[in-house]
Amino acid sequence: MTTPRAGCAIDSQGRITFELPAAHGHGLLLRLRPKKGQPEETLHVLGLEPVDEGRARAVLNSDPVLAEGRWDVYLLDGSERTRLRPGPRDLRALVDGQWGERRGPLAVRVPYVTKDGYLAMRTWLRPAHAEVGRVDVTGSALSVTARLHGASLPGDAEVRLRLRRGEGTVRALKPLVGEDGRSFSFTVDDESLDTGIWDLFVRPAAGAPMIRLARLLDDVADRKHVFVYPGATAGKIVVRPYYTVDNDLSLEVKQAG
Repeated sequence: MTTPRAGCAIDSQGRITFELPAAHGHGLLLRLRPKKGQPEETLHVLGLEPVDEGRARAVLNSDPVLAEGRWDVYLLDGSERTRLRPGPRDLRALVDGQWGERRGPLAVRVPYVTKDGYLAMRTWLRPAHAEVGRVDVTGSALSVTARLHGASLPGDAEVRLRLRRGEGTVRALKPLVGEDGRSFSFTVDDESLDTGIWDLFVRPAAGAPMIRLARLLDDVADRKHVFVYPGATAGKIVVRPYYTVDNDLSLEVKQAG
């Protein structure tokens, strides 16, 4: 039996419509992929409704808000489930998503194709979010622009670099905040950074929770191997920006040469 394929389209409100041949199954199962060695816990079922001869449709509305992670898509047929292959995907509504104003909590969904060729969905759910725009590497300077969603930036805002190993090792930078109180930029040229991985955050005000810098608001589910940057050489170190498996922005610092 040929594995059925489901096409999908997402609109500007985050609603996703799945379509597939009507002869297959009675519903779609979304399964939050568990961490390795952990049991399956979170499932969400969508009903399939006929839309015309030979086609059926399931709709995932913007509510409920799905937990952050990766969701695999299955066809339900009685008690049996079959993982779906992808059909056409219309993600045009996501392409310019970074330019719109978003309120917290931020919920993002991006359908994508897994490495082994199945349909899945990447989701993020964050109280507030700092969307990375341009990342420029020129000589010894690394410059980043970003925009805050779900919060604003008063005068005492800080960008914070936190070393992933060595708890408590933090470098603070003063960002240049735009007139809208949400867009900001900063430059990293600190030769004193220890070697290792530094994660990037913005703290809107003294005592406020830190907000991770990431690139989430477009149609790219996995940008780690898509957006690859050169390193900036500052004295005896090389600082290279990169996106993690969660599309968060981090810095890799190595000895030069």
